[in-house]
Amino acid sequence: MAESSFSPSAATLDTLGVWQFTDRLSAADAVAFARRLEELGYSALWIPDTVGRDPFAHAALLLAETERLVLATGIANIHHRHPGPMLQAALTLAEQSGGRFVLGVGVSHAPLVEGLRGLDYSRPVSTMRRYLDAMDASPYTAPPPSAPPPRLLAALGPRMLALAAERADGAHPYWTTPEHTETAREILGPGKLLCVEQKCVLTTDPATARATARAAMELYAGLPNYTNNWKRLGFSDDDIAQRSDRLVDALVAWGDADAIAARIHAHRDAGADHVCIQVLPTDPDAPGAIDPDALAALAPGGAA
Repeated sequence: MAESSFSPSAATLDTLGVWQFTDRLSAADAVAFARRLEELGYSALWIPDTVGRDPFAHAALLLAETERLVLATGIANIHHRHPGPMLQAALTLAEQSGGRFVLGVGVSHAPLVEGLRGLDYSRPVSTMRRYLDAMDASPYTAPPPSAPPPRLLAALGPRMLALAAERADGAHPYWTTPEHTETAREILGPGKLLCVEQKCVLTTDPATARATARAAMELYAGLPNYTNNWKRLGFSDDDIAQRSDRLVDALVAWGDADAIAARIHAHRDAGADHVCIQVLPTDPDAPGAIDPDALAALAPGGAA
């Protein structure tokens, strides 16, 4: 088994969490969802930062309405906020929640940063390094949390993973495979958190599983950060263009609960400290795009 280690400041971040878009839920339903995850034994809920709710304001609500659940940003876009306010938000949430917050930050993608926001996306690794410098130099005069919240970088390629090893508590890869997890652990080294997102479909029907997975891939297959990483993993342009069975099956775990648990364990064996599953419902009209039965079946103490 590859070597892995928790950061002491992230001791409450247990092995299995959930990554979920909650913007299709009302605030009340999002609270109910977070409470349900806590009841099921998941250790963390990861939420994105796109064009919906502000993730820090939303995390504050969910933290106030839960008791043990860790809230993590997966990821907070560094182009959306100044490094000083980013630090303030993370430290505030960590202090107010008793240490139940993890700050994941990332450079996002050119279509969102340049196309939608009209900002410069060139040299993402250098931009991230400068951003971390500014965060580290920012003052904070309120009562601090008992320990700083873990700071993770959204990292896929070797240069961003190396920066995560140098300047962060770890990394949060997305749309990857256990093979990528093994490489990420080698670059990060021991003592760094490796929190991996894994999409899954709880069905034993291959056609349904792959159709669900391909629908989820549509947006992401046009983003160079992901396609370049898939090519590094050995997939061809044709695999990506055709959404081949080989690519789909590598990126999205599907089958019964035992089959999905095996993929989770493969990430763990490759060096992941924490796997956050993103359950893709087979019903595209599922309320809030959530499959509650699958989340219950895959909960800690069950299949995984």
